[in-house]
Amino acid sequence: MQCFSFLKTMMFLFNLLIFLCGIALLAVGIWVSVDGPSFLKIFGPLSSSAFQFVNVGYFLIAAGAVLFALGFLGCYGAHAENKCALMMFFVILLVIFIAEVAAAVVALVYTTMAEQFLTLLIVPAIKSDYGSQKDFTQVWNSTMQGLNCCGFNNYTDFEGSPYFSKNNNTFPPYCCADNVYANDTAKEPCTRQKAENATVEGCFDQLLHDIRTNAVTVGGVAAGIAALELAAMIVSMYLYSNLK
Repeated sequence: MQCFSFLKTMMFLFNLLIFLCGIALLAVGIWVSVDGPSFLKIFGPLSSSAFQFVNVGYFLIAAGAVLFALGFLGCYGAHAENKCALMMFFVILLVIFIAEVAAAVVALVYTTMAEQFLTLLIVPAIKSDYGSQKDFTQVWNSTMQGLNCCGFNNYTDFEGSPYFSKNNNTFPPYCCADNVYANDTAKEPCTRQKAENATVEGCFDQLLHDIRTNAVTVGGVAAGIAALELAAMIVSMYLYSNLK
């Protein structure tokens, strides 16, 4: 009985934390969706990460909504001793766990396929929107500055873009090494020849390099999250099984 009460309390506190994290992510996601430039202005290069390749706001809103629902079900199920809520909590967490494992396998085994798929999505967007869409351009400038990279694959991604046409067929200054002042202005035009000689890596390759360099940290965080999810599933099933 004491073990049941202890696990029930821990389950409630753990899911209360998840619930609050969900609210925080929802708030940030809405902020980014409504006023993206102010978010980038505050966080600057710190926001240059894998999230720059997707719509940050919608991603955070979706993640926040899932955590919000998960935290609510866990808190309610533990506090009210509701078997239905505990089972729903277990099922949702199990689906998330399976999806994470599947994503990890795909990322490790099918990296090339993932790159080709993302190329089909991102490169056309760069060619059509970079230099004309302010938010899109600012996101990519922040990404290239933070990761010291150029485009998704390389400088050729910007050929035919509004920026390329407006600037006499030159590329963003980030595509030429050591060609950007502290205020993000170019020291001199980044021509095709200079971009070729600079050989600045594409952002996808640079991101993979950064992940592999910090593989131990990434793996440790992933293992920790997986362990917490397994523990939460075990506890929820224990409480479910011991409720009348």
